[in-house]
Amino acid sequence: MQNAYGFVPNAAALTRALPLLLAVACRGGESAEAGAGAPAGGSITLWTDSTELFMEHPALIVGRPEKFAVHITDLTDFAPLRAGRVTLRFQPRDGGAAVVVRQDTPRAPGIYGPAPEFKQPGIYDLVIIVDSPQAKDSLTVPSLRVYARADDAPREEAAPQSGISFLKEQQWKTPGFATAFAGTGSISSTFEASGTIEPAAGRAAEVTAPIAGLVDAGSVARSPAPGQRVQRGQVLASLTPSLGESGSAFAEARARLREAEDEHARAKRLVEAEAAPVRRLHEAEIRLQAAREALAGFGGASASSGGRVQVRSPIAGVVARRTITPGSHVAAGTPLFSIVDPSIVWLSVNVPAGQASLVNRASGAAFELEGNPRRYDVRRLLSIGSVIDSLSRTLLVIYEVPNADGSVKIGATARVHVRTGQRVTGIVLPSTAILEEDGRPIAYVQTEGETFERRELKLGGQEDSRVLVLDGLKAGERVVTAAAYQVRLASLSTAAPAHGHEH
Repeated sequence: MQNAYGFVPNAAALTRALPLLLAVACRGGESAEAGAGAPAGGSITLWTDSTELFMEHPALIVGRPEKFAVHITDLTDFAPLRAGRVTLRFQPRDGGAAVVVRQDTPRAPGIYGPAPEFKQPGIYDLVIIVDSPQAKDSLTVPSLRVYARADDAPREEAAPQSGISFLKEQQWKTPGFATAFAGTGSISSTFEASGTIEPAAGRAAEVTAPIAGLVDAGSVARSPAPGQRVQRGQVLASLTPSLGESGSAFAEARARLREAEDEHARAKRLVEAEAAPVRRLHEAEIRLQAAREALAGFGGASASSGGRVQVRSPIAGVVARRTITPGSHVAAGTPLFSIVDPSIVWLSVNVPAGQASLVNRASGAAFELEGNPRRYDVRRLLSIGSVIDSLSRTLLVIYEVPNADGSVKIGATARVHVRTGQRVTGIVLPSTAILEEDGRPIAYVQTEGETFERRELKLGGQEDSRVLVLDGLKAGERVVTAAAYQVRLASLSTAAPAHGHEH
């Protein structure tokens, strides 16, 4: 049902208005009686679906109009209300004329300062009407008491400040700042384990010297550096064979291959001309195959026109390590290059023995890398070990991870969230609401418009960008969901903000 101003009161506002948050705040010398023992004012914080109200007011005394401080935030972007009319209608419970004050524009962005004057004491219900291009809303504040005399009002008492102060002006000036009510939901149950990133099978190769020889200086200048991509069969370096060692054996193997190729060609011609039996061609094919296998024993190296042995990459990928020095002598089998194809990697996870039974073929996982806030998802589970390591008391589980952009680095350690496939219900927050402090997850709860509390949390797992909270929060509490780090910085500061309030 519409009220006299044509707006429909928001049901969420009516519900959330009942537990009023009363506190002495923001007096700063504005009242002549400010200080210990002066009439106590209060503050009220309300949220609707589109608007946040944080209102500070003096003690309400008949015949004494004093300025309210009405802060209004547009919750679509958490910006201050920059234009529009705000109407405060105080309706006495025992009947009689309402006290109505209007302010057409804010005194400062987000801040209105009406000063109502009451003629009669009693209990008043306040309805605040917001009519702005940014927001149109109606908020109800029940049971405000107006006193006949200042002496009838309760006195202010000096009390130590509790909570973290983060003023509205600071919130409005913090890019991305946002809050939301903690709600319930369900996510897939997870547990944490440690893991490492490793090359996928068949996607890593150690390139060694196929023969003993000298490293050609010119080839080193042209060889790929670590981090550069190479193609399969690409020449990486050249060696000048050392005579009397495996170098002469390589030359002999090449000579025997050429002889076998010549003999095979001759036998083929003779058999086709019916000048030799088929058996001769068969014997030539056997010798040719043996010569090829003998040369393949040198790592598939090939010879250049200058007699040098060319070392080629066996796979396509990225050079991870290069250990050659121009002009140095290397023995056969000396490591020269490490080649890795990082487009697909493996995540090897050490699952604690106590949780090994929770892993099955349907278990997915997500992980974060050290020093990297990004969250990655695995593609599929490759294998589940069948033996628990007797020393580490862990079970090896391997996942395949797509890595087209190369941001997952081989050798990195990972914190892995292994999903069990079971659904768990509880309080769910966006992951942006969670900070880590000394290894413990924390969040910041907005207890009033400008007051926050630090809460240590017990988490139950994470699914995509949602986190399950098992302890530390209650449903319906207002939580900082973005730019929480700025509230943390405010908690570390012992000085009041330099700009103060703009009331």
